Amino acid sequence: MNTLEIVLVAAFALAGVGLYGLLVTRNLIKVVIALQIMVKGALLALVMAGRASDQVALGQSLAMTVIVADTVVAVIGLAFAVQIKRLRGTLDLRALSELRG
Repeated sequence: MNTLEIVLVAAFALAGVGLYGLLVTRNLIKVVIALQIMVKGALLALVMAGRASDQVALGQSLAMTVIVADTVVAVIGLAFAVQIKRLRGTLDLRALSELRG
């Protein structure tokens, strides 16, 4: 296996671990962390796709754009988690889904 294949396997592994975390956990903070892990796998795949197509600058610029958007999503998600914890006293998604109305 060459370096490109190894890094792409690692990228898919990160995306898989993040998806598994999204499906298994019910804590809002852990959901945000699982999303972050998934995005890191996608970033790694973007950079490697740029390298494989000999357009490294394009891959890196796309990765920087994803990093900025991902950071905004993470900050907003954690701000929501803090407010929900303060108002409801829990971060369990099952308990929060029962609070409709």
